Amino acid sequence: MPRTVQLRRYNVKPDLVDEFLAWWSTSLAPARPAFGFTIESAYVNREANEFTWAVSAEGDADEFRRLEQIWMDSPERAALFEGLDDGWHDSTVIALVEQLV
Repeated sequence: MPRTVQLRRYNVKPDLVDEFLAWWSTSLAPARPAFGFTIESAYVNREANEFTWAVSAEGDADEFRRLEQIWMDSPERAALFEGLDDGWHDSTVIALVEQLV
């Protein structure tokens, strides 16, 4: 069965990098597998205040989008983001990607 991968890149505000990484690793990352996702990788470039991670799901792009919508609408996701100010990043790039190597 094919897998679809989504690459997510955030330019995090310099003074919030450590706080964001702690939240991501203890809250967000553990929640995604219950919704059919696998976290493939995660990297931080501290010099550029950039955090990049890849999340995948079995199936084609349409299936990925279906699972993503379930995740976005879930009370579990709402609880994770409750009270958080979305001002931790300056920019975000999210795209489905193809693996070459």
